[in-house]
Amino acid sequence: MKYDDLLELVKTRRSIRKFKTDPVSNEDVDKILEAARWAPSGFNSQPWEFAVVRDPELREVVLKRLLEHMPSPSVKGMPKAPVFIFVFGDPRVRPFGPPPVSGNDRNWQFVYEASLACAFEHMHLAAASLGLGAMWVTACRIPAAEKAVKEVLGVPDHLELYQMMALGHPDMTPPAKKMRPKENVAHYDVCRSEDYRSMEDIEEYFK
Repeated sequence: MKYDDLLELVKTRRSIRKFKTDPVSNEDVDKILEAARWAPSGFNSQPWEFAVVRDPELREVVLKRLLEHMPSPSVKGMPKAPVFIFVFGDPRVRPFGPPPVSGNDRNWQFVYEASLACAFEHMHLAAASLGLGAMWVTACRIPAAEKAVKEVLGVPDHLELYQMMALGHPDMTPPAKKMRPKENVAHYDVCRSEDYRSMEDIEEYFK
C-alpha cells in the first residue's frame, strides 16, 4: 500500500452516528475481526476477545439492557446499527509480561489498554476501507452497562469490557473534522515549554 492510500483511509475514517438498517455481511464482519486480530500488543499478549451481536432479536435484547444504563447522548444513532461488536480484555495475561510491566500497576494498565486500543483502531480502519460506518460507544464501560452485556451474552466475569463498536452502513455525511495544524503538534529535538500549547490554547480549541 502506498502512503497516500493509507493517509486517505485514515482521513476517511470518521465517527458515524446515524445508520441505515441495511444488513452488514458476515464476510465484512469477519474482515474487520481479522484486521483487529493482527494488531500489535504488548509482549504479543493479544489480550482481546470479540463478542459480535448480529442476530436481530439478541441485538434488541442487548440494546434494551444498554439503554437502561447509558445516557441518551451516548447512544444517539446507535439503535439502528445492525451489528454490535464488543471488545473485551483479558487481564490474566499480566503475569506473563516482562517484570517492568507485570510488576508495575501503572505500566501494566498502559500496555494493556494500549494493546486493546490498537485492535480497536484496526477495526475502525477496516470498517472505513469497506465503506461501512462505525460508532465508538465508550458509555458501555459504565459498570451497570458492562454487567448487563455480560449477562446477556454469557461473557465470563474475568473479562473486562473495553469498548463497543456500533457498525452499519452510514446514513449521514460527517461534518468537516477540526484538526490542529501539524506545526502545532510536532516538536523536533530539544524544545522550549512555550513551544507546546498553553491552557489558554486548549480552552480556545474547545470553544
